[in-house]
Amino acid sequence: HVQLVESGGGSVQAGGSLRLSCVASGNTYNFGCMAWFRQAPGKEREGLAGIISTGRSTFYANSVKGRFTTSKDNAENTLYLQMNSLQPEDTAIYYCAATISLHGGEWSDGYEYNYWGPGTQVTVS
Repeated sequence: HVQLVESGGGSVQAGGSLRLSCVASGNTYNFGCMAWFRQAPGKEREGLAGIISTGRSTFYANSVKGRFTTSKDNAENTLYLQMNSLQPEDTAIYYCAATISLHGGEWSDGYEYNYWGPGTQVTVS
């Protein structure tokens, strides 16, 4: 049974930073790709950052490129999202997601992921 749990969300002032963590438990060795998504009220879910299981390849949405960095500690089964220069428009619920492999879609396509965490709230004021 695979479980993903995010932590590290909270409230921060504009210009501040937060570091999100996503701990994976269960049969995580099969994960080929993990990613971070967010969803703000009234908006569609947005893919922010993706990482191949080896950690050698990362991908970012234009909206966060240069501000957010994702990394993975395979030994600890933990995915991280370092968020800098946060702005009010970054306010959303942030989710981590995982999949064994992509099936023709992009890393930012939510339908490609079959494991999701419950989310953590990030509020920037």
